[in-house]
Amino acid sequence: MATYRRGVMLAAAALGATGAALAAAPGAAQVLGQDAAACAPGAPGPAILASVSGIKDRKGTLKLELYPATEEDFLAGDKKLLEAGKTFRRIDVAPPASLAGEICIRVPRPGRYALFLGHDRDGKRKFNFWSDGAGFPSNHKIGRAKPKLVDSLIDVGPGVTRATIRMQYLRGLGGFGFAD
Repeated sequence: MATYRRGVMLAAAALGATGAALAAAPGAAQVLGQDAAACAPGAPGPAILASVSGIKDRKGTLKLELYPATEEDFLAGDKKLLEAGKTFRRIDVAPPASLAGEICIRVPRPGRYALFLGHDRDGKRKFNFWSDGAGFPSNHKIGRAKPKLVDSLIDVGPGVTRATIRMQYLRGLGGFGFAD
């Protein structure tokens, strides 16, 4: 019994130390993606640091995509945009264990862009209305309509521009909505 109690006390002490270390480092969340260095303190930018919440699960991949801020180019195919010499950038990351996190994406120059976050849950690299999720900087509820350019617009300055994106998934007859 004494050995068991001692083990429990050691485990509790270890958890307490870990909790104290986490509490001592607020805001130390890991920035995800191959562009993470572009959002580090003192980085010259321009870049977007997207705080993401409401991720349904850890299946598949999160894709943060940057588009030109035009109706014609918003959500157009990446090959088409790149062949035309237009802005397109994608950051692919695994969903974080906490189902919330920060993703950094470099931007070619300050200006207005369209930003889309997709959750490709089935891994087919094509949006599946029935299972995949979507999010935009406006956090406007998508519902049953096609996403609108105005909901995805973001003005990027010379440094790191912050955005907050809540993921949305199909929620029955009402269309897409927030899980939380």
